[in-house]
Amino acid sequence: MAELSDSVSHMIDQLSRLPGIGRKSAERLAYHLLRVPESEAFALSDSIRSVRENVRYCDICFNLAESEMCNICRDPARDQTLICVVEQPRDLMALEQSGTYKGLYHVLLGRIAPLENIGPDQLTIDRLVGRIAEGTFAEVIMATNPTVEGDGTALHISNLLADDDVRLSRLARGITTGSVLEYTNKEILADALAGRQPL
Repeated sequence: MAELSDSVSHMIDQLSRLPGIGRKSAERLAYHLLRVPESEAFALSDSIRSVRENVRYCDICFNLAESEMCNICRDPARDQTLICVVEQPRDLMALEQSGTYKGLYHVLLGRIAPLENIGPDQLTIDRLVGRIAEGTFAEVIMATNPTVEGDGTALHISNLLADDDVRLSRLARGITTGSVLEYTNKEILADALAGRQPL
C-alpha cells in the first residue's frame, strides 16, 4: 500500500480531530482541498486564521464578537427588559435563527457539571447576577439545554436571583429532554420561546 505524503497525512490527522469528523471523512476533505483551486483552499485557511486572531467574547454577554461588544449588545432596537440565558454562543445563534426573540442574551460558556469538575465559578454566572442587579430587566429566560446539567444550572441561577425583582421563566418543554438547542429546528425553538413557563 502506498504511503501518504507527510503533508497530506498531517492534514488528515488535523481534520479528523474536528468534532463529528472521522478518519474517512477527514480523508475525503483532504482530497477535496487538494482538488479545489488554490485560492479556495487558501480562503479556508485564511478564514480559520482570521477567526482565531479576531474573534473574542463580548465584554457584556460573552457572545462571540470582534470588538468589545457583540452586534446584539450594540443594537439599541433590542428589548432591554428581556435577557435570555444560554450555555454556549451556538445556542444563542440557534435562538436567533428562530426569528422570534428580540431581547438580550447572556452566555454562560458551559453548564454546571459536577462529574466533569465544572462548578458555578467556572462559568459567567457571577457576571449574569451582576447584570441583573445593575440592569432594568423584567424577565430572565432560562434557555439552558433540557438535560440534567442544564436543568441544574437553571435551578442554581434561579436560586441566586430569587430575591431580585425579575420574573424567571424557562423554555417550554416542546424541546425534548436530552436534546441540544444547537440541533433543534427553528419552529420548535420558536414555540418553546413563545410558550415559556415561569420557574
